[in-house]
Order: sequence, then structure tokens, then C-alpha cells
Amino acid sequence: MNIRSYIRKINVKSMVVIACTSMLYACDSLIYDDEGDCSVNYRVKFRYDYNMKFADAFAHEVNVVTLYLLDVNGKVVWQRTEQGESLAADDYAMTIDVEPGEYNLLAWCGTTDKGSFSRPATTVGKELTCTLNRQYDAGNKAFVNEDLDRLFHGRLPEQTFGETEGTYTYTIPLVKNTNNVRVVLQHLSGEAVDKDKFIFTITDTNGSMDWDNTLLPDEPVTFFAWHTDAGEAGIDSQSEEIQTVSRAIFSAAIAELTVPRLVKGQKTQLTVTNKETGKPVFSIPLIDYALLVKGFYNRDMNDQEYLDRQDVYDMVFFLDKGDRWLDAYIYINSWKVVLQNNEL
Repeated sequence: MNIRSYIRKINVKSMVVIACTSMLYACDSLIYDDEGDCSVNYRVKFRYDYNMKFADAFAHEVNVVTLYLLDVNGKVVWQRTEQGESLAADDYAMTIDVEPGEYNLLAWCGTTDKGSFSRPATTVGKELTCTLNRQYDAGNKAFVNEDLDRLFHGRLPEQTFGETEGTYTYTIPLVKNTNNVRVVLQHLSGEAVDKDKFIFTITDTNGSMDWDNTLLPDEPVTFFAWHTDAGEAGIDSQSEEIQTVSRAIFSAAIAELTVPRLVKGQKTQLTVTNKETGKPVFSIPLIDYALLVKGFYNRDMNDQEYLDRQDVYDMVFFLDKGDRWLDAYIYINSWKVVLQNNEL
């Protein structure tokens, strides 16, 4: 063997040693993916199908996501906020950068345009509460008179982030915490209803949500209608005797209110007040009335599941000539409910 061949063999052996050393350094955790670049991938997806359509509406409903990872001691070890159009992509998933181990996943999601809710900056998982921002009147009573941002909560406990080759994907189910309530007032006689004659409110103590989405003790908050309108609807009727068609016009006042999570057992009161007299036209327990039509959707669904899945409540009330509520029946989400127990 000549000197040149010997030197060439030494160089080849040196290159092999260097390459192997580099590979061991890059792959010292023995983690590989399909491409062989010695990395493990953690991804988190979000799903909002806990609704009445049982279909994933995450891309349509959510444009801001904040995700927290908690270790076994309940400490926040990683968090990230993502927002914008990327969340609407079919393959959207948040990339997670943590060491392998056991984690609890917690997410607060929705929209932030209106600044309706606040969360503390903390590293303690059980302090990751969410609180409704509110105003106070001259009597120091809390109120909200604007539409609310959409709010969602998600939790996925006790997840193992593995350390072997592959991509790990975790999916967090979301619960919607905001509800739109539309109140329609209509005169039984068909005469016009003056929307400015009434005050529409919902009162509840549901403005503070704990890390696990249960309600924390809170002061009463009054939610005022953030939008009112007046509308008309026409109904055609035909006379067979004289072959004519007549059209009846019905007028209505419409009010929209938005409230945080509705929880069974809460004293959530929907009230319509006559501005001129200061007296209530009616005041009803909203949750009890909302649950009157639960059975038409899914008889096997428990009450709280129905309240969490349903996020829109349309309620039509009929008034007499004195603007008094005719409490024989109402319409809730297009269902006619005959009221036999007026003490609900």
C-alpha cells in the first residue's frame, strides 16, 4: 500500500467518524420522523362540533386561539396564541415545542375584536380563568350593553407526548360559551309595535369562568339589548267565494342580546320593561323556558349538553292592546310552546 492510498483510507474513516458523531449528537434522544431528520413533531388541532348540527364549525367561528400546556404539577410550561386566516385552513394545527412527557392541554378561543373578556397572565394552570369585562352605573351595578366576542373553552387532560419516531396529533374539543338571544314582540292584533317603548335585559351571575369552564361566584350583571329593530311580515289569504287574495301585515319589535355561558341552575332572568310605566311586561327564567323545547331536538340529551350545544335562542312573545304579555303560548326556536304552568 502506497502512502497516498493509506492517507485516503484515513480520510474516509475520519469522515465516517465525524458523520456518525454528528448523527449521534443530533439524534441523542433517539427520535426520528419519516424524513429521517431526527425530530419529533407535536401538533394540536381544535374541533368545534359540540353544536346542534354536530358538525365541525371551528374554521367559521374561531379566529384567535390561545393554548396552554400544563405539566403534572399544574404549572404552565408552554403557551402560544395564533390568529388570522391560517386558522380557517383545512389542515390547520398548532405546532408544539416541548420535551416529551405528560401534559394537560387548556385553550381559550374565539374572537377578540370587542375586548369582551380578560384572562390573567399566570403560570399557574388553575388561575387561567376568563372574566367578562363590564361597566358600572351610578349605583355601582354591573352592566354590558354591547355584543360580546365569541368565546370557546377547550380542555384535554393527561396527554402523553411521546419520544419515539413519528408525528403526534392531539385534538381539543371546544365548548361555546356565548349565546345570542333574539326577543320578538308582536301584537296579536297585528298593529305596529314600537321598539323604542321597551327595554330588553337579561340578568345573570355568569360573568366569571374557571379554568375548567365551571362558573365562579360573580356579581349580578345586566345585559342590555345591543341591537333593536322593527320589522313587518305579510301573510296572504285567499277567499274561495270571491276569488280574491288579501294580505295581512304583522309588525314586530326585535331585540338582540348576547350572554356568556348558560348553566342549568343559574337564575338567568329575561325581562322586557315598558319605558313609559317602568313596569315589566314580563320577566321569565330564561333557562327554564329555553329547555322547554329541548326534547324536540334530542330527547336523550341532558339539559346542560343542550344549553352548551345550542347558541341561538329565538323567542316570540305576543302582546295585547295594553302591551301586556299574553302568556298562553310563546314560540321558541320556531316551536310553539303552550304554557300550562305560568309559574315557570
